[in-house]
Amino acid sequence: MTMRLVQIAMNAGDDAAPGRFWAEALDWGSAVEVPGVVTNLEPKGFSYPDPSAVCIDVITVPEPKTVKNRVHVDLATTSAAHQAELVARLQALGATPVDVGQGDVPWTVLADPDGNEFCVAEPREIFGDTGPIGAVVADCADPRAMARFWDEALDWTLHEVTDDHAMLRSAKGVGPYLKLVRTPDAKTVKNRVHLDLRPYRGDDQAADVARLRTLGASDIDLGQGDDVSWTCLVDPEGNEFDVLAPG
Repeated sequence: MTMRLVQIAMNAGDDAAPGRFWAEALDWGSAVEVPGVVTNLEPKGFSYPDPSAVCIDVITVPEPKTVKNRVHVDLATTSAAHQAELVARLQALGATPVDVGQGDVPWTVLADPDGNEFCVAEPREIFGDTGPIGAVVADCADPRAMARFWDEALDWTLHEVTDDHAMLRSAKGVGPYLKLVRTPDAKTVKNRVHLDLRPYRGDDQAADVARLRTLGASDIDLGQGDDVSWTCLVDPEGNEFDVLAPG
């Protein structure tokens, strides 16, 4: 029993505006799943789910954003000129520069129209074949422990692990990386961006959830009710994620 990271769910005050932003930023297609509630984003011509991309669901929520997101995306670039051009284009689309304490770094930190932070990375060889999203980056206190959990939870390959960060990627060798980065910030509120995992078609969702509990995941009630097709869990550090229905 194994699962894939298929998408991230990004909360917003209004799914429409950030949905339009990310569709244009990534040159992806968008579809309204529930009007005023959920906008789905995926590459044009994409056959979901596929390891070549981690898709995005933008979900309207009533809670305002109050802290820096603990999960964000790093966008890939191919040259210094491409990085500068992309930053300028994103700002024209409505992104704004933000200071999250990054200091003097080679990447640029921006926020989408709803305030969700993301980075435009400097050219990195590792992002050469990832597509527009080079990595999904998650803050954590202990990258080694979190790498053990996610290495067991997913059918992804662990590429690198240190005291400061860990990197995983689909075993197919395509799509973005999942990067776990040590940060001093403690989690204080529900994450505004979380991971969505999906078992393979024909797998037993309940059995997969039970296996994740043995790895250190716990159940959480976010008000989802009993009639939803997904299961809400938290990882060993309390970060929310969903296990979707097999498919």
